[in-house]
Amino acid sequence: MGYFYLLVLVLFSRSCFFQTTKGLQAYQAQLFLQIRKHLEYPSQLQILDNYSGSLCDLAATAHMMISCQDNFVTELKIRGDKLANVSGFNGYAIHNKTLSETFSINSLVTTLTRLTSLRVLSLVSLGIWGPLPDKIHRLYSLELLDLSSNFMFGSIPPQISRMVKLQTLTLDGNYFNETIPDTLDSLSNLSVLSLRGNHLKGQFPSSICRISSLTDIALCHNKLSGELPDFSSLTRLRVLDVRENQFDSQLPVMPRGLVTALLGKNLFSGEIPAQVGILTHLQHLDLSFNHLSGTPPSTLFDLPNISYLNLASNMLSGSLPEQITCGSKLGFVDISSNKLVGKLPSCLDNTLDKRAVKFGGNCLSIEGHQQHQSSYCKEANTRKSGRKIALLIAIIVGSILLLVILAYGVLFLSRRCFQRKTLETHIRQKAVQENPTTGVSPDILANARFISEVMKLVTQGSPVSRLFSLEELEEATNNFDSSMFMGESSAGKLYRGRLENGTYVAIRSLNLLKRYSIQNLKVRLDFFSKLHHPHLVSLLGHCIDGGVQDDPFANKVFLVYEYVPNRNYHMHLSESCPEKVLKWSDRLAILIDVAKAVHFLHTGVIPGVYNNRLKTNNILLDEHRIAKLCDYGMSIILEDNEKLEAKGGGFKSSYPYFQLATVNEIGLPYLHKRMDMPLKHSNLNFCCSQRQTLEDDVYNFGFILLESLVGPIVSGKGETFLLNEMASFGSQDGRKRIVDPAVLMTSSQESLSIIVSITRKCTRPEPSSRPSFEDVLWNLQYAAQVQATTDADQKSDSTS
Repeated sequence: MGYFYLLVLVLFSRSCFFQTTKGLQAYQAQLFLQIRKHLEYPSQLQILDNYSGSLCDLAATAHMMISCQDNFVTELKIRGDKLANVSGFNGYAIHNKTLSETFSINSLVTTLTRLTSLRVLSLVSLGIWGPLPDKIHRLYSLELLDLSSNFMFGSIPPQISRMVKLQTLTLDGNYFNETIPDTLDSLSNLSVLSLRGNHLKGQFPSSICRISSLTDIALCHNKLSGELPDFSSLTRLRVLDVRENQFDSQLPVMPRGLVTALLGKNLFSGEIPAQVGILTHLQHLDLSFNHLSGTPPSTLFDLPNISYLNLASNMLSGSLPEQITCGSKLGFVDISSNKLVGKLPSCLDNTLDKRAVKFGGNCLSIEGHQQHQSSYCKEANTRKSGRKIALLIAIIVGSILLLVILAYGVLFLSRRCFQRKTLETHIRQKAVQENPTTGVSPDILANARFISEVMKLVTQGSPVSRLFSLEELEEATNNFDSSMFMGESSAGKLYRGRLENGTYVAIRSLNLLKRYSIQNLKVRLDFFSKLHHPHLVSLLGHCIDGGVQDDPFANKVFLVYEYVPNRNYHMHLSESCPEKVLKWSDRLAILIDVAKAVHFLHTGVIPGVYNNRLKTNNILLDEHRIAKLCDYGMSIILEDNEKLEAKGGGFKSSYPYFQLATVNEIGLPYLHKRMDMPLKHSNLNFCCSQRQTLEDDVYNFGFILLESLVGPIVSGKGETFLLNEMASFGSQDGRKRIVDPAVLMTSSQESLSIIVSITRKCTRPEPSSRPSFEDVLWNLQYAAQVQATTDADQKSDSTS
């Protein structure tokens, strides 16, 4: 009888569970029907018509995605086609541009707040208009909020600071026209703050500088004014974009780790501070169209990572030192439309063809380069000389007064000097006691310059690779359920997972021989877990399981990576929807991201990492189309396993470390032979055969360039055919026949020619004749700058 009651209880519990699940699904489905009604039945949600299944099983499209966790909707992304770049919007509905006059943003937000488990909300280009309601804070679980390219106006509600889990706040391309709330420092987890292209006014809130987690601040194209605060406390800040505002202070103090600083088209005044000389990670600096004066610091041109420097259209004066040196990565310099005099330093000489330099509109001693007469710049330099004379007179007068004081008080000052000397001696003795010698020889300290500063930055304080348990990964993937399976390649099976803290991850499964040294494997995984770069998919940790079913000679190894959700580059190149096709400038930006990542792997770490499986399938794009390279370093991780297999040591892996891919995997033929790379395991000496393997990365990247030019029709073509077809790039008719139409319609001839040229060099049959990756990166950046100039000129012509 007891068993009978137990059976009844189990059946009753299952019935309640199914009823509860069914009720939850029906409730969420009803909410989505209401959301669709609020948004006035956009075409992007037509998939809901006559759909009777669970929302959690709804297939994602290019314009909509729904994700669930335990049957609760956690992500909602909808991208419409109502662009917000409309002139004359005055806060009322516009036919065929915004939603109708009957639309209520308040009702929409009320319905959204009933999705209590929502962590990601992205409603882009849907024509939503009206003031953003205060009740938006009721979406308390949100980690990402993106409402860009709509028609919201008024103020950003201060209550948004109560959304303490928020990590990304993007309100770009709206019509917000009040001040930025001064309470955003409550968002202690915020990493990205993007308010581009609004009509925001007032000052920059100092409270933002108390959000230590910030990595990106983008406030460009607004009407902000006043003084910028000291940013040095934001140690994680990498991007600062405040272009096209009305800031009128001196340049702010910037953090040492800053990579991109865009401050052009403001009203900044004063001299460029010498502090910029310590920004060793700075790559892009735009100070153009301001009121900056004085002579630019010579250290600005010699920053180790600077590649783009724009100082155009200021009031800079004086002469640049002839012996000035330029950083090896500096590819573009614009000092035009200032009041500089003297000779142009040799490292900025265009005739050397090392970098693009613009210097017109000054008074430089160069004939035939659109320079003004010296009288044009004389006024500025005269004022500068006058200030120096005034300063000299002030110093002389002050010295005379000081001598008078000394004459009347020599005894008193002598005693003071004696006391100061005694105090300084005491301080020096104390300093010696508190700071003893390190015991490191001068030779070793001198040779420390060979240690990559980048590597020291990224590994300092970095923990070793996190060790996951198999139970954690099974729970994250629902026991490696087929619904979490993302695909399989030469690097193993790939699953999507969600950790206990809510973080989404990608989990790669490998089978390795048990004779593979676990100690060596852990050393390599710890090494790769410390590589942090904006364009590399981070290795978060690993799990080593002791056995594989049906194979007693194998270990199962799981590599846990960060999850990048927005498909790979190859899929984007294959996009058939005209609105989603990548323009030439977009492709250049992605290629530059990848080139930076590979250049970092080659030269930014010790030892360098080569054979990085470069193919368009391994270039992942996030929601902002920022590229991240995955599967790098896999040849190093799998090398010992490959050697053991070659000796007949057990199962035959399907994951060769150098056989990069097949035609079916990426649509491009890679016909390389496998090559041995001897490795001293104890000291991670990966760099033998460096020159040959580095050139293979260059060669493979050449085919990525080729696929970017030609598009998806490259799939299935033979390598010999493709290389022969490259001869067609030399003529206009040939380009029209082979180049992707999306590229032809959105590229300038000069920019396209630069990439065609570097593609040919990368795919040369002789490895020694291929360019370095630094040369590849420079050409990409130069092509992007040429294209940006052409796009700006075309935009200017169309508006005029």
